[in-house]
Amino acid sequence: MKLTRSLQVRLGISIGVVLTILWLGAASVTAIVVRQEIDEVFDSSLRETAQRLLPLAVVEIFGREQTGVLQRLAAIRESDEHFSYIVSDDEGKLLLQSNGAAPQLFPTYEGPGFQQTETHRIFSDEALSGSIRISVAEPLVHRAEVAREIQFGLGLPLLLVVPIALIAAVIVVRVSFTPLRRFRDGLAARSARDLSPLPTSDLPTEIAPVATTLNSLLERLKGAFEAERSFAANAAHELRTPLAGAIAQAQRLRAETSEPAAEQRARDIEVTLKRLTRLAERLMQLARAEGGRMRSDQITDLRVIVQIVVDDIARVLATDRIVSRLPDKPVMSDLDPDILGILCRNLIENALRYGADEAPVEVTLSPGGRLCVANDGRIVEPHVLDRLTTRFERGSGKVDGSGLGLAIVAAIAERIGSPLLLASPRPGHRTGFEAAIELPTVAESADRNV
Repeated sequence: MKLTRSLQVRLGISIGVVLTILWLGAASVTAIVVRQEIDEVFDSSLRETAQRLLPLAVVEIFGREQTGVLQRLAAIRESDEHFSYIVSDDEGKLLLQSNGAAPQLFPTYEGPGFQQTETHRIFSDEALSGSIRISVAEPLVHRAEVAREIQFGLGLPLLLVVPIALIAAVIVVRVSFTPLRRFRDGLAARSARDLSPLPTSDLPTEIAPVATTLNSLLERLKGAFEAERSFAANAAHELRTPLAGAIAQAQRLRAETSEPAAEQRARDIEVTLKRLTRLAERLMQLARAEGGRMRSDQITDLRVIVQIVVDDIARVLATDRIVSRLPDKPVMSDLDPDILGILCRNLIENALRYGADEAPVEVTLSPGGRLCVANDGRIVEPHVLDRLTTRFERGSGKVDGSGLGLAIVAAIAERIGSPLLLASPRPGHRTGFEAAIELPTVAESADRNV
């Protein structure tokens, strides 16, 4: 049987087992000591009985009219007699015996003192220079019964105390582990991007160094992530100006040259520079998605932002493929408008780039804040679908793209606490692709109170 890995359960079981063993050991030692004390008490009682009966027997024997006659005492009333005795002379002739005494149970007289057979404990004494001898016997079973009763009296409370003590031990251990459970639950409830320090004030001294070390590690990770995001954002920002200048030079070269080969090379240079510009823009968006502020102090209508993005893309790309379906009533949210713009733009551009040519791209916003962008096209295999939110992962190598669009959307979705749901084929169809996300919304009345 595999031992549980729970420290709480291990401590509870260990403490319970140790306490049980200690109590059983203490009860056993107590029983042995009590048995010895019982033997001493019964031996003392046996000796005292013999010493009290011997003078009475001497008086009774010498007061008889006929000497040398065995006399058996009759029982006054029925009772359990634990002691029996015989009185004999120096030749072993019985002179007196108690009611129920069996002479064959008494061993040969060997002088004053204790003797023991398989069934009885016997004390013998003598008077008148050994001419009158008495032997008092007590059944060993009597002592055993008394010992069992005492042991039962000692053991019965243990049968009640041990379970209560085990329950108490479990409760005490559980209460003592409350700070650790709170520490564990706090870690489990954190998102992958929450690198804030962990509280260590109420942790036991044995665990506090672990939490301190973990906080130090979180701080170093936070610094590394900040440095990575800062580098990506700064590098992308610094590249924008020289890239724009290089694109302008390439366009000027195209305009000034009359050679077809040189014009084609200038065109290729311009295309490459524009692709690099889009990549720099995506890197800046990714840095904003991973480290920027998600919520705004102002509450805005999501419909307005979605419509602005749709109109801007349609104007730049000169396309009428985008079909937007927005609710009639405002959908209010405190989501930062820039963040929503980045999210919506990446979803729509991804659908236009990878969807079927001339097929419409459907942008739907529900009254509850669910944003869906769907397009027609070939089915994306499940193993590819699972990797689409990975950085620089593209659904098709034949399509020109940075591989960052869905990664940016996934980063935003994670930070606002709403998963990005990807489906292919799109629901209700046999082909196509759909991306959906639940945007945070607030009551419309809150907008009037701002």
